[in-house]
Amino acid sequence: MYITVLGNPTYCYTGGKAFDASKPTVVFIHGVLNDHSVWILQTRYLAHHGFNVLAVDLPGHGKSAGLNHDLAPCLSVESAADFIIALLDAADIKAATLVGHSFGSLIALEAAARDAAKNPNRIKHLALVGTAFPMPVSPALLETSLNQPLKAIDMVNTFSHSMLAPPPSALGPGTWLYGSSKALMRRVQASNTSFNLFFTGFTACNDYKNGLASVPIASAAMLFIVGKSDQMTPPKAAKVLIDAATTSGKSVKVVTLDAGHSLMTEAPDGVLMSLKEFLNKRF
Repeated sequence: MYITVLGNPTYCYTGGKAFDASKPTVVFIHGVLNDHSVWILQTRYLAHHGFNVLAVDLPGHGKSAGLNHDLAPCLSVESAADFIIALLDAADIKAATLVGHSFGSLIALEAAARDAAKNPNRIKHLALVGTAFPMPVSPALLETSLNQPLKAIDMVNTFSHSMLAPPPSALGPGTWLYGSSKALMRRVQASNTSFNLFFTGFTACNDYKNGLASVPIASAAMLFIVGKSDQMTPPKAAKVLIDAATTSGKSVKVVTLDAGHSLMTEAPDGVLMSLKEFLNKRF
């Protein structure tokens, strides 16, 4: 479905079910150079088991228009967080869980903190998948994403996967995870002819500084899903956020899965079951 956010059409995948504002809503936020499709298994299940699902294409990505009626993406985690809050407002969502992967996890965290000031009872549940703080990007990878984005896609996918073929419940038996992920990233990069989405996304991750300050402000129970073999955001890189959430007295759950950075396809059932348990306990 399309929702007009800040005057621009924004695509949100609903898992094959009509949007129903009376149900609790789970908003899924993808990472750099991805779109809503990385959440297919998790969104379809939840949509058919009592939840609203909105898996968003961020501005300038996939099927969504950019900001300012062109292809402009959000250039920072902070601006993307404001966009997510505007999406919740536009859809008249009263109760929400935010689920974010990688870059999307930083956006979800920042959005939860920013929204708490005016809507303290709206975002109370936050799932951060493949997260880290800080989330630095090496200068070499930043430069390659700017000047040789196709080469950078190959580099990122090498580090993002710990297996070549997924379990049967992912995209299908024998699906080549590395190849399918590269194809998605190439398609998303090519779809925006005005902005280098790879470089802008990586720069936003690299520049984000508010993570620790946002944790105690966000009025949310927190679920952290980390990949044991994740080379992009290794489990130890999430520890500072986990410790901050625990110290601030939040309800915190940490799940470690046998996967790399591409957790939603390498460990699809594990991600889904972790989300299902978290949501059923919290709502």
